[in-house]
Amino acid sequence: MKTSWRAASLVATAASVLALTTACGQDNATTPASAAQNVGATAAAGDYGNAGATPGTGTAAGNGYGADGNQSSSSPTPATPAGKLTVAANPDLGKVLTDGSGLTLYRFDKDTANPPKSNCAGDCATTWPPVPADDATAGAGIDKALLGEVTRADGSKQLTIAGWPAYRYAKDVNSGDVNGQGVGGKWFALAPNGKKASLSSLPGLSVRKDPKLGEVVVDRNGMTVYRFLKDKAWPKSVSNCTGACLEKWPAVAPVKSDDTKGVQKKGLMGFTRPDGTKQMTVNCWPIYTFSGDKAPGDTNGQGVGGTWYAVSPDGKPVGAPGK
Repeated sequence: MKTSWRAASLVATAASVLALTTACGQDNATTPASAAQNVGATAAAGDYGNAGATPGTGTAAGNGYGADGNQSSSSPTPATPAGKLTVAANPDLGKVLTDGSGLTLYRFDKDTANPPKSNCAGDCATTWPPVPADDATAGAGIDKALLGEVTRADGSKQLTIAGWPAYRYAKDVNSGDVNGQGVGGKWFALAPNGKKASLSSLPGLSVRKDPKLGEVVVDRNGMTVYRFLKDKAWPKSVSNCTGACLEKWPAVAPVKSDDTKGVQKKGLMGFTRPDGTKQMTVNCWPIYTFSGDKAPGDTNGQGVGGTWYAVSPDGKPVGAPGK
């Protein structure tokens, strides 16, 4: 590539709020905007997204990277040139960036854009092939100034969009496929501006009307939010989902109260987990997303193990027996 990337009321009320803060163990009501993302509180070093997980079983088909188990990094396929990038219209995601063959391009939450850095190598890079930077050009609707490159550990040049390393997905075989969207809660289709493709700009937490479950809380990516019945809310928020559990059920990071819509404000706060990371709560209950949900609107985590349920705007577990 010939272009380089560029920078991308009253006293009573106050008393009640203070009491609630103490009860829920809230740490800080003014979480920085940079923390207002849906990410796993902890994750294993090799966690690149499991698209083969079977809800409720705790097992997975495939190699744990979102592709079939026969994928191997020992015999890499020659990288396909990016060609002329285009903008495709997706009914669920809006404008999506594609390569010259019409294949969707993705970004990885564990990467960084400033400075650009890829954290996907080995088997991960087999499942998510890095897009070469060499011949990439900007088509209609794409600002060529956002195109850049990053040097990978093996010395190859990878395309970046607004600093974010770009990838394809091994399970996308046809033009317009978006099978990689939301895999592992960390992989998302790229919008032409380098952001995560989204039909609309959602608040950190908002409410969606599900045809089967009714009103449920979703995160800023439109992904369904869940509660774990083994957690606790009083006298302080406690998460009993740790280790491998968090890989399947990523904790929702704190968001500012004014970055929510339709969600009950009472008990809407963050708390610090034992590992030092912070997690969001609704009515003091810790909330999570599900790695088995692949796209906004999915509710594959509903009822898993009889302990995981979507969250209503007031923090209750939707459809949980006796709740």
